Amino acid sequence: MAWECGIDGCGAIFEDVEAAVVHQATEHERPECNVCGTVVPDGYLAIRHAFTEHSRAEYVRAYGASSEDVREREELLEEIESEANIERIASELTR
Repeated sequence: MAWECGIDGCGAIFEDVEAAVVHQATEHERPECNVCGTVVPDGYLAIRHAFTEHSRAEYVRAYGASSEDVREREELLEEIESEANIERIASELTR
């Protein structure tokens, strides 16, 4: 299965999810979390931060998100976490 970077229409394609997440974290500008102000890597890691560090209600208020937006991001997190080797991603990012 190929993985596509969905940040700002980037469209880069990767053979595995780990490479896609590392790309998002290293090749795209790091956004500031609208809830707490922490600067986080973009893409999956930004979504993971928002959904593990903050409540869904905080996310909805801070980002003007709809329930469909929340469901879409929850499904993306599930899909990535079911496929990804998180330790490999962490190792790549700490090099």
